[in-house]
Amino acid sequence: MVVAFNVTGSEQGEWSVLQVSGELDLVTSPVLRQRVHDVVAEGRHRIVLDLSEVYFCDSSGVGVLIAVRRLVRSCRGRLRLILPAQGAAEGSHVNRVLGALGVRRLFEVHADLDSATDEEAGPLSA
Repeated sequence: MVVAFNVTGSEQGEWSVLQVSGELDLVTSPVLRQRVHDVVAEGRHRIVLDLSEVYFCDSSGVGVLIAVRRLVRSCRGRLRLILPAQGAAEGSHVNRVLGALGVRRLFEVHADLDSATDEEAGPLSA
């Protein structure tokens, strides 16, 4: 079964939102990296990655997320991730992988788009 990887973009106030779906792996992670680089090159430094529809993430995907964090921070920007709450049945794979590797604490994680684009909202606890 072949499942399409897709990254779509939109704007939510001052935030650039990239909705990611499918598998984030060795083959697809360069696509996400390039999309983020394109957004940053346009001068957009507040980025939300909606990973709620990513059902598989390998070490390449984690590496890209860490590289994206480094890029955004180097521009004095902000990066927020949307991940389902811990224990959610669908779409929680990325949450579990980041937690298992001990890198989830590096990211500002939010439950939904409204929270991720709200300046007053705090991230979910690691």
